[in-house]
Amino acid sequence: MAASVTPPRGMRDFLPAEKARREHALGVIRGVYAAHGFDEIETPVMEDSSRLHAGLGGDNEKLAFAVMKRGLDTADLARAAASDDALSLADLGLRYDLTVPLARFYATHRAALPPVFRSIQIAPVWRAERPQKGRYRQFVQCDIDIIGEAGQLAELELLTATVATLDALGLTGCSIRLNDRRVLAGILASWGVPDELRERALITIDKLDKIGVAGVAAELAEISAIPDASVVARALEELTSADWHLADAAPAWLDRAAYDDLLALRAALPGAAIEFDPTLVRGMGYYTGTIFEIAHPEYGYSLGGGGRYDGMIGRFLGQEVPACGFSIGFERIIDLLEIDDDARPRAVVLVYDGDVQQARLLALKAELVASGTRVRLERRTKNLRALLDRVTADGFDAFATVTDATGDAAALEFRELGA
Repeated sequence: MAASVTPPRGMRDFLPAEKARREHALGVIRGVYAAHGFDEIETPVMEDSSRLHAGLGGDNEKLAFAVMKRGLDTADLARAAASDDALSLADLGLRYDLTVPLARFYATHRAALPPVFRSIQIAPVWRAERPQKGRYRQFVQCDIDIIGEAGQLAELELLTATVATLDALGLTGCSIRLNDRRVLAGILASWGVPDELRERALITIDKLDKIGVAGVAAELAEISAIPDASVVARALEELTSADWHLADAAPAWLDRAAYDDLLALRAALPGAAIEFDPTLVRGMGYYTGTIFEIAHPEYGYSLGGGGRYDGMIGRFLGQEVPACGFSIGFERIIDLLEIDDDARPRAVVLVYDGDVQQARLLALKAELVASGTRVRLERRTKNLRALLDRVTADGFDAFATVTDATGDAAALEFRELGA
């Protein structure tokens, strides 16, 4: 039996047309981010295992791919199996997000960076997900982060750059859902959830779109010993229908300072579609303040998100440094994009017979490339139609036939493809 030639589960190959589509979208994202003053960096695909499992990544730590130490023998494997400690076999792991590597990067290079550092990271990450539609084991994240700015200017710059990027990509109908971890803490305190169970309770609230109000209320009552799940259910019903009118009649649980910060963010971005959602959680345990997600009415999942994580970098540096970030879910938006053909350079094919001199072909190609045209050389085949169909699928616009009598590039007679 022949060996399988498919990629590993949850990972994909990309044919030229799809690769070109992805690179075009990534170019748009990079261009807008750079225009808003962010600088691109690059970090290794692997980090120390201890760093990836330092309690910063929430449930994603459980999905990290471990890289085994070199030189292990069967005795090492047996000891790890006996102690149920597989992580002792690994000293490195593939990054599961770009935020933990950024925190390490900043701690390493702080002396060479400006007081307020605005970074771009666009790169693949790996998680041992169960592969399914929209979930992959290798996928691209597009992050922007601001480190060193404690005020709301960080959130405003991130939100402005993200909205501008969505507009440049042609994604219409998007809105930004806003919340604050301090608001969530107030809600849980009003329900009597003990401090040691709050992270677990937040994970439950994050399931609201999957198991509904009744399911969340029942699970919260179970894990936090709340005697009456109906109290939580009524509160959740109130929360899911809440609007900015809370400013007029704020409930007792509302952290007023956090809510005023959210009001200020919305007021500073009058042209953006921003909604307050007191049930928005964001799964990462490292968020400390404002959190946000990109929502679209036609899709039941977020298209990106982020928030403030002021406590993370201090874990590496030994002193607190404010930080905030926003990530676009590239794999979730790429299929929604309609690429404007006018935005890419003209692409043509030169079809030639075997007796045409190579020097002539290369001279014609050089002239066209110098004018900004993408050019491919294709030897004529018996089935010309099949050849033309293939290059049309690859994104080429026109073709011309080259003979020994062809003069310069201006003499070529192009015929449009796909017409």
